[in-house]
Amino acid sequence: MLSAIPTNLGKVKKEYLDREILRVGVLAELDAINLYEQMAAITENSNIKKILLEIAREEKTHVGEFQALLLREDIEQRKELDKGKKEVEEIIGK
Repeated sequence: MLSAIPTNLGKVKKEYLDREILRVGVLAELDAINLYEQMAAITENSNIKKILLEIAREEKTHVGEFQALLLREDIEQRKELDKGKKEVEEIIGK
């Protein structure tokens, strides 16, 4: 993603706009996590690696914050997330 909103938020109905903003926030944080972890994997500088991994960890917290808000705003999303968890448990066990 790297700083580009992947959808035209201007075309989103007003009633869905906040949900889409939260989803874009999740995408941005996941993108940042991937970037920092990839850079940490290739650097040979242990100080840079430590900092990159710490920042990636912080971005994971941000994903949780956006997701918590999204699950408050989108009941269907919450139900489907729960459904997905149950399916995984049925397939691989608890």
